[in-house]
Amino acid sequence: MKCAVVILNWNGLQHLQHYLPCVVATTHDADIVVADNGSTDGSIEWLRSEMSAVRLVLLDKNYGFAGGYNRALAQLPEYDTFVLLNSDIDPTEGWLAPLVEQLERNADVAVVVPKILDDKCRNKFEYAGAAGGFIDILGYPFCRGRILSTVECDKGQYDTACDVMWGSGAAFCCRAELFRTMGGFSEEFFAHQEEIDLCWRVWLSGQRVMVEPRSKVYHLGGATLSADSPFKTMLNHRNNLAMLFRCAPSWQRALVAVVRPLLDLAAAMSYLLQGKRASAKAVWSAWRDFLRWHSRLATERKAIRANVKGEAPVYYGSIVVRYIFGRKTF
Repeated sequence: MKCAVVILNWNGLQHLQHYLPCVVATTHDADIVVADNGSTDGSIEWLRSEMSAVRLVLLDKNYGFAGGYNRALAQLPEYDTFVLLNSDIDPTEGWLAPLVEQLERNADVAVVVPKILDDKCRNKFEYAGAAGGFIDILGYPFCRGRILSTVECDKGQYDTACDVMWGSGAAFCCRAELFRTMGGFSEEFFAHQEEIDLCWRVWLSGQRVMVEPRSKVYHLGGATLSADSPFKTMLNHRNNLAMLFRCAPSWQRALVAVVRPLLDLAAAMSYLLQGKRASAKAVWSAWRDFLRWHSRLATERKAIRANVKGEAPVYYGSIVVRYIFGRKTF
């Protein structure tokens, strides 16, 4: 399988200088591509002078994670496998082979992701991806190794390859033909949860998503938007609602329609009590955008669920309830 490791960059020169040599040193039997989202920080000049073996795909402006990757991968028609890799990932030796091996051995596996650990605290899982993710009954994403703000230490408890509902876009290996057939990421998401949306559609198409912990990478995280960013809050709330409306089975969508407005109201009030007015406003902005998108999302839902061949695995419980009552890990 001809493989391309594609790193999307936007004004990330410092991360490229620190992490890209590690990627080059540990990546074998694959081409390395940097797709640039219109950077202005000298990234392109450094890549051309210091990383001549790395292929460049240049975009004219910042299209976000979703749009940037869609445009970049469309310019790489010769590859069978794409590995999307954040610019702040430090892979371990031999990280790529187990991912590609899973695709070669299992015709019904469309996406496979590695175990992702925290580059700042290397014995802990990384918040965004950990050891693969699921969604609870109310549509909240969580990971094997992380529930809400509680992150586990890696003690080998998730070292068995298995199916997961979704894998992090920070290190995301997928069949190129599938990415093209499914139309790639949903560009209106811009960033955050677009990989979960894509994985959900993969399951609905009758194919599988796996985590392969023999592959291990370290992720810095928060390189583009910090955890406290109101814009990040808005993206997560809005995109989660849009994804659920498009992809969830009718029973789950009905439950979410009743419960989630109350939970999001509680979240906004919590932000206000903490003095985070911008974050509270971000929740309202997310709902405003979601309601504006309603007609288009309804059309997209009909297309997505018109020929369902399987359903994504759902955790039939509430992560929020588990967290409140102290069951913060699996």
